[in-house]
Amino acid sequence: MTTNSSASALGWRTLWRDLRSGELRLLMVAVTLAVAALTAVGFFSDRLQSGLERDARQLLGGDAVVVTDNPPAEEWRREAEKLGLQSALTLGFPTMGRAGDEQGGASRLVALKAVTPGYPLRGSLRLSQATSDTTGATTREIPARGETWVEAPLLEALNLKVGDKLLLGDSSLRVTRLITFEPDRGGGFMSFAPRVMINEADLAATSLVQPASRITYRLALAGEDAAVKRYQSWADAQLKNPDIHGVRLESLEGGRPEMRTTLDRAEKFLNLVALLAALLSAVAVALAARGFAARHLDDCAMLRVLGLPQRSIAGAYTIEFLLAGLASSLVGVAIGFAVHYIFVAMLSGLVDTALPAASFWPVAFGVGIGLTLLVAFGLPPVLQLAQVPPLRVIRRDVGALRPASLAVLGLGVAGFAALLLAVSSDLNLGMIAVGGFAGAVAIFALLSWAAVKLLRRVVNEATAPRWLVLATRQISARPAYAMVQVSSLAVGLLALVLLVLLRTDLVSSWRQATPADAPNRFVINIMPEQGDAFRANLKQAGVENLDWYPMFRGRLVAINGQETSPDKYTDDRAKRLVDREFNLSNASERPPHNEVTAGKWVEGEAGAISVEEGIAETLGLKMGDSLRFDIGGMPAEAKITSLRKVDWSSMHANFFVMFPVAQMPDLPITYLAAFRAPAQQGFDNTLVRQFPNVTNVDMSATLAQIQRVLDQVIRAVEFLFGFTLVAGLIVLFASVTATREERAREFAIMRAVGASSQLLGRVQRAELLGVGLLAGFLASAVAVAVGWAMARYVFDFQWTASPWVLVAGSAAGALLALAAGWWGLREVLRRPVVETLRAAAE
Repeated sequence: MTTNSSASALGWRTLWRDLRSGELRLLMVAVTLAVAALTAVGFFSDRLQSGLERDARQLLGGDAVVVTDNPPAEEWRREAEKLGLQSALTLGFPTMGRAGDEQGGASRLVALKAVTPGYPLRGSLRLSQATSDTTGATTREIPARGETWVEAPLLEALNLKVGDKLLLGDSSLRVTRLITFEPDRGGGFMSFAPRVMINEADLAATSLVQPASRITYRLALAGEDAAVKRYQSWADAQLKNPDIHGVRLESLEGGRPEMRTTLDRAEKFLNLVALLAALLSAVAVALAARGFAARHLDDCAMLRVLGLPQRSIAGAYTIEFLLAGLASSLVGVAIGFAVHYIFVAMLSGLVDTALPAASFWPVAFGVGIGLTLLVAFGLPPVLQLAQVPPLRVIRRDVGALRPASLAVLGLGVAGFAALLLAVSSDLNLGMIAVGGFAGAVAIFALLSWAAVKLLRRVVNEATAPRWLVLATRQISARPAYAMVQVSSLAVGLLALVLLVLLRTDLVSSWRQATPADAPNRFVINIMPEQGDAFRANLKQAGVENLDWYPMFRGRLVAINGQETSPDKYTDDRAKRLVDREFNLSNASERPPHNEVTAGKWVEGEAGAISVEEGIAETLGLKMGDSLRFDIGGMPAEAKITSLRKVDWSSMHANFFVMFPVAQMPDLPITYLAAFRAPAQQGFDNTLVRQFPNVTNVDMSATLAQIQRVLDQVIRAVEFLFGFTLVAGLIVLFASVTATREERAREFAIMRAVGASSQLLGRVQRAELLGVGLLAGFLASAVAVAVGWAMARYVFDFQWTASPWVLVAGSAAGALLALAAGWWGLREVLRRPVVETLRAAAE
């Protein structure tokens, strides 16, 4: 029999034997738990992300949208039909809606949308027939000819009710439904004016479409992902044609920055949960493998004495572990798939429609992570059994790691880290999580070793209680062993503390990024002479917090003295930015919700501008560049002296470019106000009647949509955190109970020489409390550092941990270690001494 065949046969035999005897039970349970946790997170994350992406498409009204300034050429629609895609055309532009003379004849700026059959391709409208019904019923229909659907604020502004006529241009349409939810609401000030939706067949009768009309045409497309991608490739090629102007292919990233920010943060939170589950899994497998290796010392010794080569022993254990790992991984995948349905059921009230089916990726990842965990953390201590002399094995000493085991450990850890980086899908998140935990292990090992060394010196054996002396000796007698115990316990506690911090402080910071009391009204076109009266009116209505900025429009015409144009850029967004006018502003003080990331904001500095860092990157701008704007025919040139970071999800008034001066008297300006409208009937109508020239933009629908997505994702994260929290508690329990047999032998010897069970109970409690206290303190300190790094560099939050985190973490570590030790080691002190000593001698 060859060495390979003998190793294979031995591997099968030892696998079957260990399965029947229960030797592999802890190891396989650890792997199964690890894979179940990861795949439960993976399946749910995969389906939720697919659902979020699907729902995010509603914001566009389709899977891809061709946006044009003129009616789209027929070839754009023909190509869609050729690829089997559905299409729907909408036309949108601002216009005035009027009430009839019998209703007072009031007028209001509205966002008119004309739709064709099939709209919307993604998502559904919600309609009601009374202003008291703010939810409405779902529909896939469009307005019938001669009818219009509007938003409730328009009725209040024009003193109309359902059934009355709304005048649009030369036509009169009957209001039959109220729009409570519009999936493709879109961005821009005009889109936030009260919506008026009509059938495209009624548009011609209004006479609103004239040669000089500024209309946005949106050809929405939907279908199979592969067909959509082929269409996008075809469209990209068409857009490179220099003869095509005013056409773009719109994406979620370009259309809704505030929603994109929310979805990005959601993805990062879910990936973070998967990372924590994976890191906890590594600890669980390492602890289980250590116990497996300790129990197989005698078996390996006998094989070595009988002359079995080291290669055969190593091959047998490798085959056994791979087979056990494969079986455990598949069981874990099945359990994870079943468990993820619990998450889906819990979220059934938050998700409007069924989540898409999961992909194969969680299955492949679960099996891969299970096998990688065994190779990285399970095989090295077991392979040591095949590489040491028989005498050292009989002495129950596996010796230092040999080159072969070190190579397996290094390759396994590298593969494990690569998988973690893959699941993170964000380099910063992956590096902080993986690097933070790797650095934490090194810090835990070093500090726990120093603490153990210091402990023996601090405790005075002459005056200290006997139980404390014995506990101190118990810990300091084997510093390396104590270091491993403290480190493993601290890693488990680190995950738990980090989960708590993320669940409370970081999630709170996330909510504060788009708070429930964020501004929901943007009022533009306020004339300078109306400023004092307008602000006094808001103050009288109870508005306390007000964003108040001058606003003027300007086109970027030159950079560093060189004229600029869309043709000088390849990026589509850069071309659009250069081809349109910017909303500019000025303020002596920096906006409090903007952070300066480069340079310095100097109050009152003439000839200076501050640029938002995102647009600076898009246009290739840098500190010191000179920009020239054409503002209503008046040139204005200034140098970039600072870059600002703008959180678009905050819903505050934000500008791409600002001049850091209090006054710009030579420019034709109006004012912009952003505030939270008071909850009083008729507020908007009264405001518009007093200041008929202003445009009052109601952002309540968009803010509510962001909050709905935010609440949905936070609930999902909470459920996933809860599941990972259970995994962390199991690791905590395993790290404490991994020493059961060693403790049983040591306590049996002490009892044999006269120590009472009561004394040994105090020794055990003192040891657990001390180890837990130290591990909790170390874990809390590192968790604060990792949490801050994630808040600062991954989630873009301003976050400072409470000083009580260290105290609470230390106390929690001590109590959890004591509770886990009491439960896992409760039978050690009750076990008969003779039984323990006889088992140790066998």
